[in-house]
Amino acid sequence: VADKYGRRPTILGCLVAMTIGMWFAGTAGSVNELLVWRLITGLGIGGMLAAINATAAEFSNARWRSVAMALMVIGYPIGGATGGLVVQQILAEGGWRDIFSFGAYATAACIPLVWFLIPETPAFLDRKRPEGALIKINQTFARFGHPAVNGFSEETTEIAKRSLSDIFKPALIATTILITFAYFAHITSFYFIIKWVPKIVVDMGFEARSAALVLTWANVGGAVGGAMFGFVAMRVGLKKLTMMTLVIAAILIVWFGQGTSDLTKLAATVAVVGFFTNAGVVGLYTLFAQVFPTHVRATGTGFAIGVGRGGAVLAPVLAGYLFLAGYGLQTVAIFMASGSLLAAIALYFLTVRNAD
Repeated sequence: VADKYGRRPTILGCLVAMTIGMWFAGTAGSVNELLVWRLITGLGIGGMLAAINATAAEFSNARWRSVAMALMVIGYPIGGATGGLVVQQILAEGGWRDIFSFGAYATAACIPLVWFLIPETPAFLDRKRPEGALIKINQTFARFGHPAVNGFSEETTEIAKRSLSDIFKPALIATTILITFAYFAHITSFYFIIKWVPKIVVDMGFEARSAALVLTWANVGGAVGGAMFGFVAMRVGLKKLTMMTLVIAAILIVWFGQGTSDLTKLAATVAVVGFFTNAGVVGLYTLFAQVFPTHVRATGTGFAIGVGRGGAVLAPVLAGYLFLAGYGLQTVAIFMASGSLLAAIALYFLTVRNAD
């Protein structure tokens, strides 16, 4: 939808879906009703991930693109950390329905911000060329301090033949498979940490409140790691840096598997693991923007994220079965860490060239 109708309307539509979904989830009278509204919320969240990735990439210049992408991606752990703190306050005085109401209000507040502050990207307008496109492009250029342009970019026969299915055609199919597999594999490792840390902390003998604290530190580490990755990527090759980060993330997940009886050490360990695992996510999102050309940037990103999110579903289930089978934390951690390592191997075979 973002590649066909535009990044801006897709973002607005996703915000509306999320707002409606969360509001009515808070009023649900049955599990089935709750599932429907959560599905609608999830559609908005998933669509948002693809649309904002393309938008951030197309509004940033080549020099600062890695930083712009990093700042976008670290919104996830920052939201996780701050949202967790807000939820604790809400639960102290209210119930779970109040959490959804808060989520609906917070999301609705973003709608006017997007409406007034985020125009359609010039790259999309240049490709689709709807009525008034050149005027909108120059209005955006003026906001960024760039001179106006007199016309669109040259359209060749090859460009005119482009379609959204190009991600599955010979020129891009290898890229699509490798980047999707890499994201799927790393997300499996990433969500092992995100989903199992609270349970593991409690099983170590700590209070549930301590588990929430440790998970908060994982998000803090992830935010710092993502931001730093963006700045380092300005000076180091993106593919090489992402591969190195993924390998380090795998090693640190294995290290986490050793466990500790000291809560402070455990929180520090999880923060460091979060630092590198989320930095790896930043690297992959930045690669999405780099390897997929404009006309399929949101489509390619959406496909990779959509399939890759299967790793988010697989991770807690797979780890759960391994624990159920009697394997200890160290063994499970080694197995789950292999996802990040496989992602690094997939990127080794990925050909990275600057897409238009």
